[in-house]
Amino acid sequence: MSMGGNLRKVSLRRVGGLRKVARLARRRPRVDLSHPARSPLGSSVVSCVTYREGARTGTRTGGDPVDAVEQVRKQGDGFVWLGLHEPTDDEFAGIADLFDLHPLAVEDAIEARQRPKLERYDATLFAVFKTVVHIDHEEVTTTSEVVSTGEIMVFVGRDFVVTVRHGRHGSLGPLREELEADPQQLAKGPSAVLHAIADHVVDDFLTAIDAVQADIDRVESEVFVENGARVDPGRIYQLKRELLELKRAVVPLGRPLEELATRPIRVIAPETQAYFRDVSDHLLRAVEQIAAFDELLNSILQAHLAQVTVAQNADMRKITAWAAIIAVPTMVCGVYGMNFDHMPELGWRYGYGLVTGVISIACLALYRGFRRNGWL
Repeated sequence: MSMGGNLRKVSLRRVGGLRKVARLARRRPRVDLSHPARSPLGSSVVSCVTYREGARTGTRTGGDPVDAVEQVRKQGDGFVWLGLHEPTDDEFAGIADLFDLHPLAVEDAIEARQRPKLERYDATLFAVFKTVVHIDHEEVTTTSEVVSTGEIMVFVGRDFVVTVRHGRHGSLGPLREELEADPQQLAKGPSAVLHAIADHVVDDFLTAIDAVQADIDRVESEVFVENGARVDPGRIYQLKRELLELKRAVVPLGRPLEELATRPIRVIAPETQAYFRDVSDHLLRAVEQIAAFDELLNSILQAHLAQVTVAQNADMRKITAWAAIIAVPTMVCGVYGMNFDHMPELGWRYGYGLVTGVISIACLALYRGFRRNGWL
């Protein structure tokens, strides 16, 4: 069979797969996920838009990817931005064929739970970003969820961008609107979209970090008040656990951004690399803040444990002081309660009053001494 016949069969197979995706999408209620307040139900295809020279060609969202790709490749200009939300294997199969995506990258995009990374497969770039959002709460408890994470996978080719989002936050709808308001930046092609997503993710990191700092400041102020030893240390440990989750989302992204900013990559326009360097600088700030928070929480925890130790020592001194005071009458009464027949002062008329006075004076002297030394 001729090479032209083989290419035609592959093309028909890809088109057939995408038609299947379109049928599956039409069977489910269509829900626009362009904004984070929308419910993540309905078709996994959020939007499919074609851009040419920085301008949007058409007003459809959730359109037919096959038609969009055929239009772009026929004219040899522009690119397609296809957005999906938690697609299934069946829904993503035709898309993977259409854009010739590597099976390993496809598996990662469907299964999610990946570390931030950057991988190159021939002419396609695959990037994974962890999204982070701070969970609002009145105060941190031992079970509070401080941060919630999701994922955005991005496939970048010469004439396409495919974004796959996992989680209920990290919407790219507002980002798309910002990009469309800047045609000069959008005209740089798919690499401009990748930069915008990276910048958007890192900005969300900084927003979440600022909110976490407010939680840490609140706990810190409670620890260093007069009764700070009564603060539940589980709240500090919970902040450390949530900070660890934030660290897992932020720190691994450093190396992929460094590669995007410094190494030549086929699908990344050279003029875009300077923008990735700026994003990398912002990420470095986030990493430094997380490291500082970790050290600060360690210091707060150590200070709290020291306060608990001091409070316990103070309680023990009070108990010891009162035990010493009570020991005086206990000892005297113990001596004169032995019921021997021949004991001095048993028949003395003023014995009871004298012993009572001696006990009272001794207890008062001990009380004043302990009080003066700060034991009571």
